[in-house]
Amino acid sequence: MKKVLFYCLVAVFVTAFTGVRAQDKQDNISPQRKQAIDSLALEKVRDLSKYISIIGDKNTPWSEAQRVIERAVELFMENSEIGVSSLSRPDVNYYKVREYFDRLMQLNYNKVNIEWYKIQYVSDLERQPDGTYVGIITVYQRFQGYDKEKGLVYEDTTKKDITVYVKRKETQIGGRLIGFWDVMLGDIRVKETSK
Repeated sequence: MKKVLFYCLVAVFVTAFTGVRAQDKQDNISPQRKQAIDSLALEKVRDLSKYISIIGDKNTPWSEAQRVIERAVELFMENSEIGVSSLSRPDVNYYKVREYFDRLMQLNYNKVNIEWYKIQYVSDLERQPDGTYVGIITVYQRFQGYDKEKGLVYEDTTKKDITVYVKRKETQIGGRLIGFWDVMLGDIRVKETSK
């Protein structure tokens, strides 16, 4: 009896797995899977927020900042750029991801506070012709730069749009090819900067 039950369970699992694989092969995202992907994308943005705070913190040892930069770079698609704005100039400068983090480490302040808040999707994931899904997550960044003698010398709030890419990938586990959806961050565009 136990053997029959075991084979029935295996048959149900294989049928369900095959159904999921067939669905995945069509590059469709079920509502449940989409919810999981949305959560993963938001989690990656929150991780990036933590990494930016660590990298920008003047008390972070150089070796630790370098380790965190490596982790932060892994969140992004190749050739992604991050926008930097200032209240003192009207234009926005864009830097490759690694260059942005290197510049962040070298900011000319004694202390830097960077906080992200109101992290939310503003555009739903949309399927592209190549099967990739693309969406936009908006964040607000509060930046504060301090001088040793003068205290707070610069502060702004920037609204930023982060492009999110969801791509179908495959990996081999135990000799079997397993498909999965991966979330990567793309360009971070400055939408507005205010005091």
